[in-house]
Amino acid sequence: MQKPKADLLIHNTSELITCVSKENDPLGRIPNGAVAVSNGRILATGLQADLEQCLDLTGSEALDAKGKIVAPGFVDCHTHLVFGKSRAKEYALKMTLSIAEIEAMGLKTGIPASIAMTRETSEEGLFTSALDRLERMLQYGTTTVESKSGYGIRWPDELKMLHVNQRLAQAQPVDVVSTFLGAHDFPPEINRKDPNQRLAYIRELTHEMIPRVAEDNLAAFCDIYCDVGYYTAKESETVLKAGMEHGLAPRIHTDAYANIGGSSVAAALPAVSADHLNYTSEKEMRRMAQSNVVGVVLPALDFAVAHPDPFDARPMREAGMTLALGTNLNPGNWTESMQLVMQLACRNHGMAPEEALLAATTGAARAIQHHHEIGCLREGYKADIQIWDLPNLEDIIYRIGNNAVCMVIKNGKIVVRKT
Repeated sequence: MQKPKADLLIHNTSELITCVSKENDPLGRIPNGAVAVSNGRILATGLQADLEQCLDLTGSEALDAKGKIVAPGFVDCHTHLVFGKSRAKEYALKMTLSIAEIEAMGLKTGIPASIAMTRETSEEGLFTSALDRLERMLQYGTTTVESKSGYGIRWPDELKMLHVNQRLAQAQPVDVVSTFLGAHDFPPEINRKDPNQRLAYIRELTHEMIPRVAEDNLAAFCDIYCDVGYYTAKESETVLKAGMEHGLAPRIHTDAYANIGGSSVAAALPAVSADHLNYTSEKEMRRMAQSNVVGVVLPALDFAVAHPDPFDARPMREAGMTLALGTNLNPGNWTESMQLVMQLACRNHGMAPEEALLAATTGAARAIQHHHEIGCLREGYKADIQIWDLPNLEDIIYRIGNNAVCMVIKNGKIVVRKT
């Protein structure tokens, strides 16, 4: 019988971390392991001697990973990658001043500031700046990124952001998964306290924007911000159900600053993911676990805003939830490194390195419904691989701010190689 032929072999690793869980080994670790690739997909993993017996390695490119760790590429499942301009001045002022004091100086803050900046920026400007960020994310080992709209909050500018997502997906190696977040906020032109004006915008979302997003295949998901001052639980249910009716899978920002019922909506629909979860009750965690809702937690956001009640991973884990990590890259939390996110998750939120790595790979892949092809090094999955110049797994959280990546492979091709 003819042996399967590999075109790439990564061998001589100090450790191969597959993230294919086994009994008493959640990371599927293979000391001195090797991984073979064919046509952009994982062909096999195991000891090199075993792969040499069962595969045809003649003519394959061999990468010597001596003293290095090989792992799946990171999946960043929650980002606001596309936005106009920086809010660095606002961020710096918040170190010593209140939001009221900053706004008294004539500066806009928060989401409204980003809406104004994004509306003012051309599609080309948004594309160029997002591409720059995305290229750095790849350098940090991220091979798949979810990217939300949500700083337009009117159709022409939401469409502009979604078009940028499409262009980004074609312009560089990282896979870009698009999410429609027209319900990130209400338009600044309306009075959000007026029920009629709120209803009018929600009707525009459900009857005009969402159908157009679906018809033109501009996004895979519909998302909404359910929190005090934004969308109620009932409004969130209405918008997400409209998305579902048009084939957009539901995701929800919820319980970030208060619990107004968003997690219950997530469990009932069910949503693919519920993100933030700072004020989620243990009962809601159990309900979401039963409904297979992925809990996406955002340690860099909690750090950047000095959150008064940082999320606690322990009760989510005990409730049986699948957890995922994301950078939540946005103008108020400019974070591009999933390595830093893992470091914060472990230091500030009680996650073990093994748990953080799974949340940054397999859990995150589940949060964007791509867990059947990315997030682990399994036969048939995409060959999205990163190589760390580290002696041990623990060093990924120990070397704070360090970029451990020396090579990134996307779809079987080397796209980052550091000398």
